Amino acid sequence: TLAQDLRYAVRGLRKTPGFTIAVVLTLGLGIGANAAMFGIVDRLLFRAPSYLADAGRVHRVYLMRTFDGKENAGGWFQYTHYKNLERWTTSFDVAAAMTDSREAVGVGDNARQLHIGPVSANFWKLFDARPVIGRFFTTAEDTTPTGAAVAVLGYGYWQSRYGGRTDALGQQLKIGTLDYTIIGVAPPGFAGLVNADAPVAFIPITTHAASTFTWNPKDLSDWYLKYDISWMQMFVRRKPGVSLETATADLTNAYQRSYALQREMGKGTPPADIAKPHVFAGPVLAERGPQAGEVSKVASWVSGVALIVMLIAAANVANLLLARALRRRREVAVRLALGITRARLLSQLLTESLLLSAIGGVVGLVLAQFGGAVLRAQFLPTSARVSVLTDGRTLLFAGVAVLVVGLLTGLAPAWQSGRGDLTTALKSGAREGSYQKSRTRVALLVMQGALSVVLLVGAGLFVRSLDNVQNLHMGFDVDRLLRVDVDERGEKLTDAEKSALRYRLADAARALPGVEAAARAVTVPFSWRGDESIFLPGVDTATINRMGSFSIQATTGEYLKTMGTRLLRGRMIDAHDTEKAPKVLVVSETMAKRLWPHADALGQCVKIGEDTMPCTTVVGVAEDVRADDFATDNLQYYYRPIDQTEPTNGGVFVRMRGSAKSAAEDVRRALQPLMPGAAYVTVKPMSEIFAPNVKSWRLGATMFVAFGALALILAAIGLYSVIAYNVQQRTHELGVRVAFGAQVGDVLRLVLGEGLRLAVAGVVIGAALALLAGRWVAPLLYQVQPTDPLVFGSVVAVLLVVATAASLVPALRAARVDPSVALRNE
Repeated sequence: TLAQDLRYAVRGLRKTPGFTIAVVLTLGLGIGANAAMFGIVDRLLFRAPSYLADAGRVHRVYLMRTFDGKENAGGWFQYTHYKNLERWTTSFDVAAAMTDSREAVGVGDNARQLHIGPVSANFWKLFDARPVIGRFFTTAEDTTPTGAAVAVLGYGYWQSRYGGRTDALGQQLKIGTLDYTIIGVAPPGFAGLVNADAPVAFIPITTHAASTFTWNPKDLSDWYLKYDISWMQMFVRRKPGVSLETATADLTNAYQRSYALQREMGKGTPPADIAKPHVFAGPVLAERGPQAGEVSKVASWVSGVALIVMLIAAANVANLLLARALRRRREVAVRLALGITRARLLSQLLTESLLLSAIGGVVGLVLAQFGGAVLRAQFLPTSARVSVLTDGRTLLFAGVAVLVVGLLTGLAPAWQSGRGDLTTALKSGAREGSYQKSRTRVALLVMQGALSVVLLVGAGLFVRSLDNVQNLHMGFDVDRLLRVDVDERGEKLTDAEKSALRYRLADAARALPGVEAAARAVTVPFSWRGDESIFLPGVDTATINRMGSFSIQATTGEYLKTMGTRLLRGRMIDAHDTEKAPKVLVVSETMAKRLWPHADALGQCVKIGEDTMPCTTVVGVAEDVRADDFATDNLQYYYRPIDQTEPTNGGVFVRMRGSAKSAAEDVRRALQPLMPGAAYVTVKPMSEIFAPNVKSWRLGATMFVAFGALALILAAIGLYSVIAYNVQQRTHELGVRVAFGAQVGDVLRLVLGEGLRLAVAGVVIGAALALLAGRWVAPLLYQVQPTDPLVFGSVVAVLLVVATAASLVPALRAARVDPSVALRNE
């Protein structure tokens, strides 16, 4: 019976190729968009990391504390807390640590800053992974205070750097300041417990810490005994049979003991009754826990958008099938009269619908494979991108989508075909094409319009957010700047040599073709900043503290010119502001107004940090700059001579005359020969440093606009097809109207009015839904309200214009009806 139904369905679809192509493409777009987004959201929010064993028992540990009455989740640990929790808990069979780091890999001109994975030896026990060659490092190689200099290569780096040769084992690879012996290679696709590209090498976490913390051996040579720095993350695996509640209580008890030790050893740690320390055992990937990033939130929203697109596509197809069912009423009536059961008829019609859905699903998977590559590149690291056509979970999702869409689009037409009076349908004869209204089809059309409004409002809100960010005055040029960072890599340089090296780099950069200016600077806007307390003679400290933080930049004289920041009055730091010269600073305009609201900032006295020496004098006022995330409005910024603050630290900013991005590698190659020994420079466009801060708005705007446009096209096609079909059905009626004196304008108003009434109904319902959803999307927006009237007004205008255009062609066709031909249509 199924084979018979399939043959019948194929014959029917072959006889109507235009209808078949329209349905298949519509379903293909809807299913393809959802399959592509499912693969992304599954990787971000649901699927366990590759090779993770017993994923349901593995958790990331968050240290929870209360600050100013608000609970905060800390995913980063001090090593001491980690060892205490490992030692004082009994609910786990594995406790492991890891961190992320970017280190210099290689030597000389081939040195590159690459992703490294420092992990504890227990880390490997969380996985079913086995090394491709060699072995993983052991507990004996991961011990305090120094660990062993051994490395396990990432599979991709082994292939690209060593050509997959087994003789890579035993070779030396310089990572950071140490030469590591390669002892193994991780399996393909192994990235650990981060949604990021796989590290080029995994090294013992104690070895990494010992080499990293040598910058201040006096304070951190015993780093594994102190609570000074939070720099690593902890993971645990519950023992079989241990509940999550029991494990969490066990961790909390251990953390409270460790917290008490921290209070004994250090100052400034609040009492336990105020901080309320406890532990949260959360999802293994940070994107699924309390510290989820904006990209994950946007991905969740976009997946919902893709689902709406599929609903619009399904509604469109259901409308087309309903129209087809109305045309086939007499055919169905004849078959029922000849004895076919209604159940058999339902089976046959659903088979046709499911066949169309299956073909649309195949087209959708092809679109998701190739068109979805753009989406995957936006949301996922390279190592997490998989082929849609070979991913079992995505194929299963697509299969379920095909089944659901096939049933949804087929049930209404099947029900419509099987109902009604059999005798009336048989008597209809040639009049079967007469106009018959369908509430179901009208409801589906209105739903398409409403959902399109929701998507277009979302697109408009994200576009306005992105526009607000991009038009925000930053106080410095992003696109023309390069940041040059120095990694001394353990080279033994005196303070004078470190400072001289950085000055040489700045001088050499200025001499390069295409360079407009260069200046030394310590902090990097939108990457990291320095804060220091300031004091004013005669002003209460509490008053200053209420103003918030004051960010410092230690720099040289050409900094403002290099960054493109305007000096408003006074002077900038210059070459005379040496270590022994009187201390000076330049403040931002906002800082000047807040500290000296009724006086000129120039010449004012400021004491910085614990400095009790004579005043640091304000010699200039510069325009405000944004150097922090957009969630804050910290414009209190000041500049000090680098020789008076941090003469041995920082890097160089370089201002190009043209695009900085294309010049980055040339600048790096020109500056690298100036580096002594194994030291190296990293040159990065400021646009790449800045980009992560606007990524969520850019993604939201791009994805909502793309899916919103797709939804609008589908809705327009749906409206056009329904109006065109209605005009065809009403040919006789329209001919009679014209014969009785109806003018062209009357016919146009009749047909256009029908389309616009449907569009207005969709706009009203869609606007109400968009207003309801606004409170959830509001946290993802920037300086725009979810009820923004400009966005809503624009969406209403766009939808009405599209509805008018979609109705106009059938309306013009109706207006050209020849009464004599129309009347003979009987």
